Amino acid sequence: MTAVQPFRLPSGGRIDRDRPIRFSCNGRSLVGYAGDTLASALLANGVRVVGRSFKYHRPRGILSAGIEETNAIFRVDTGKLSVPLVRATLQPLEEGLVATTENAVPNVDFDFGRILDFTHGLWPAGFYNKTFKWPSWHWYEGLIRHSAGSGRLPTGPDPTEYFQHNLHCDVLVVGAGPAGLAAALAAGRSGARVVLIEQEPVLGGALLWDGGEIGGTPAETWRAAAAAELANTANVRILTSTSVAGCYDHNVLMAVDRSDATGADRPVERLWKMRAKQVVLATGSIEQPLVFGHNDRPGIMLAGSVRRYVTQFAVAAGRAVVVATNNDDAYRTAFVLQDAGIAMPAIVDSRRRASDRVAEEALRRGLNVMGNSVVVDTTGGRGVTKVAVGELSGDGQSVSGRARWLDCDALAMSGGPSPTVHLYSQAGGKLRFREDLVAFVPDGCRQHVRVAGAANGTVDLAGVLAEGTDAGAAAARDCGFAAIAAALGRNSEPAGLVGSVRWAPGGTTSRQWVDFRHDVTVADIELAVRENYVSVEHLKRYTTVGMSIDQGKTSNLNALSVLASLTDRTIPKVGTTTFRPVFSPVSMGTITAGTTDHLYSPARLLAAHDWHAANGAEFESYGAWRRPACYRKAGEARQAAINREVLAVRHAVGLFEATPLGKIEVKGPDAADFLNRIYVNNMATLQPGGIRYGLMLSENGIVIDDGVAARLASDHYLVSTSSGNADRITGWLEEWHQCEWPHLKLVLSSVTAQWAVLTVAGPRARELLAGLESDIDFSSHAFPHMTIRTGRLAGVPVRVQRVSFSGEASFEVSLPACSARAMWEAWMRAGAANGIEAIGIEAILVLRLEKGFLHVGSDTDGTTNAFDVGFGAIIAKKSGDFVGRRSLMRPNDARQDRRQLVGLEPLQAADSLVAGAHLIHEAGAARRSEGFVTSAARSPTLEKSIGLGLLERGFGRRGETVTVFDNGRSFKARVVDPVFYDPKGERLNG
Repeated sequence: MTAVQPFRLPSGGRIDRDRPIRFSCNGRSLVGYAGDTLASALLANGVRVVGRSFKYHRPRGILSAGIEETNAIFRVDTGKLSVPLVRATLQPLEEGLVATTENAVPNVDFDFGRILDFTHGLWPAGFYNKTFKWPSWHWYEGLIRHSAGSGRLPTGPDPTEYFQHNLHCDVLVVGAGPAGLAAALAAGRSGARVVLIEQEPVLGGALLWDGGEIGGTPAETWRAAAAAELANTANVRILTSTSVAGCYDHNVLMAVDRSDATGADRPVERLWKMRAKQVVLATGSIEQPLVFGHNDRPGIMLAGSVRRYVTQFAVAAGRAVVVATNNDDAYRTAFVLQDAGIAMPAIVDSRRRASDRVAEEALRRGLNVMGNSVVVDTTGGRGVTKVAVGELSGDGQSVSGRARWLDCDALAMSGGPSPTVHLYSQAGGKLRFREDLVAFVPDGCRQHVRVAGAANGTVDLAGVLAEGTDAGAAAARDCGFAAIAAALGRNSEPAGLVGSVRWAPGGTTSRQWVDFRHDVTVADIELAVRENYVSVEHLKRYTTVGMSIDQGKTSNLNALSVLASLTDRTIPKVGTTTFRPVFSPVSMGTITAGTTDHLYSPARLLAAHDWHAANGAEFESYGAWRRPACYRKAGEARQAAINREVLAVRHAVGLFEATPLGKIEVKGPDAADFLNRIYVNNMATLQPGGIRYGLMLSENGIVIDDGVAARLASDHYLVSTSSGNADRITGWLEEWHQCEWPHLKLVLSSVTAQWAVLTVAGPRARELLAGLESDIDFSSHAFPHMTIRTGRLAGVPVRVQRVSFSGEASFEVSLPACSARAMWEAWMRAGAANGIEAIGIEAILVLRLEKGFLHVGSDTDGTTNAFDVGFGAIIAKKSGDFVGRRSLMRPNDARQDRRQLVGLEPLQAADSLVAGAHLIHEAGAARRSEGFVTSAARSPTLEKSIGLGLLERGFGRRGETVTVFDNGRSFKARVVDPVFYDPKGERLNG
């Protein structure tokens, strides 16, 4: 197959010319080679217009060769997968690949949306906040939503396989350019566990296209040797085609691995969660564009990318290329272009003179260097055809004389490097402005993060290698390894300074682009300044500069420069915006990585789950847990099963698994003091072996949890929380200890998952336990209510608490989770003669309602404080402070007309209370809600409907009749004491 590629150079590059690859772009059949990216293949085929800008739908061409690409964004269909918003510069060429530009109607060559460009004066920055007011926003909403976005979500099933992995290492090196390779070599030779991450498929970074010498040998020779050594070092792991998208606290980094995304039957993406002792960032730099008139035309590219396309892919950006620069690096592009036989009309340098080395080389080569000059404008429809060059005036603030037009079909521009500091800043790193680079560079980090090479502002190869070696060796040493520095040759000269001119003076600022994707121009920044949006963060949001796919990689520094110039400030005074994760796009599938359907929020299972499942349990989700709601027998209705279970506890014995109850051990000499500050109740006076019920409040005095605390020893407590709040309260207690009272000597440890809890309750509960082998005396005088005992039961170590959520004699037995099923089965066998029943959570909720016990979250809401649930007397007796006490002293919290917890009974037996029903105050035709029913059920024990509710002035209204309103019907109910069953508590002792 003959590949006709008009801009493919006859030789060179790292492509395989013996392996042509067919693909299509916007309906046009094309051919590239193995080793190409989609972008390089498009350039080779002379495809100029690859996309349209978001706002004005201006034609756009390829700008770069890497992750900073903003224009060449396609929907890519490989036959296995269709993915929107893919950067052509990062997409490897595959056989049969189909690329489509999506934000163009009807197509990329003729787009009706271009009318917006011809009327651009009507759509300045922030126009959407000022325009769409009349007649209403909704009048425009459909059109705006249709116009929003740059791609369409894929339809149908996603064939990609997603995985998540965790990885720990001593030294993590991000970037495998010269600095990264040097760092990995130094750290790897020390014996440290090293992970090297590179977003390209091949290690080497700029060495792959910039060449040079290292230690007197070609850079390619050194690169190949370094890559081979690392690949053969057992303690070094290499991840290619992997990009680090975020850097978080404690040296946790998130990386997306696409190394298996091509070639396989099913694409694979992996999300790595990496934890490193030391991190070395060798992330390089991003070349910045120049700002001048119509600087967005197809054919205008970053100079370093033009050089890369020539050397790595053997592709010419054009047949006659003008180079525009403010630094020495772009001269290397000019030399490479000349060596490739590509015409060079001129090098336009905003400085009066380049450094001696490159100036002498340019003179030797006979290149036309136009010093003290800038490109001010361009012409061309589907691509640049001419550039206008003007000479700067003495102060550099204007162009003197007439511009000179040069014919060309490509323009390679370079505004100097900007270190890639996104990950560094996310790690908490500070930045400082380097005047010689006109860019921000790292300046100290609060985490164990080092930066080396171009990412640190070092631009010469020798300096890059030296910094990489030093950073890798130092990171290994800080991990406890004896690092051996590699003897790298240092054979380079410092690069010339970067000129400060990035924005060509003069011209029509509405045609000077700063953000190519979002069509943000200098005029938009001027408008923002006129409207006093002079904070860089306000500028970003008002103009949307740096908020597109680019995420500021090629737009932020120029925006800062323009803003500084317009407000007579320096760039450091303007500052930078916040660098937030993610640095590069991450698909939602990769983020979820298998956590879909039933794995989206994996259910936690009870310790004896298998027994429950095999014995008729009807499971439901209660918070994060799958728990039996009830145990239905053959032909039995759900409510009948619940009633049977309730009556079994009231008349015989019931067995309930309460494993999800939170269990937090608090141990240390200050444990009593700490818990006394946490609970409304006084926990310091609790004696060892005793248990006390208590409330926990937020700082605002609102009830957030209740439960019991048992004192195991003078310095050891066991705190029980409600099932739904176990994890939350653990974190909340840690926060109070670590942030507010770090001087208190104690440790907190959640043991919820370690201990299963089996609760046996009912008048025959004591009889059941007493019949088992145990060293615990279960008699009422030896083991009274609200005490705890430890020992062995049926040969298993246990903690037994005499607490009750049902009102009957009850024993909560905590035992190792692995022994739960065997113990459960033993109890079911032992209690068979006594009428034992397994009971579900719905029966437990009815039992507690009959007893009037509070259920936080059901009988409380976000306004319920401790007074509202009857804790006023307890608070009055407590002399010490506790969380929320100050808030309870506010007049509003002590109001007598607050909603307070009461019991409710319908006057008519046929009426039934339901949770959520309102308690209505009627005054003539007017009526309002005085509260609502919080819990309700038809009690099988009392054979009537009962409920709890929050009612205004409820404590003083017992005996009153209130109107209950629910779903259009009303009936009368009486306000009663919330304890419906055994008000004296006589049954608690069995």
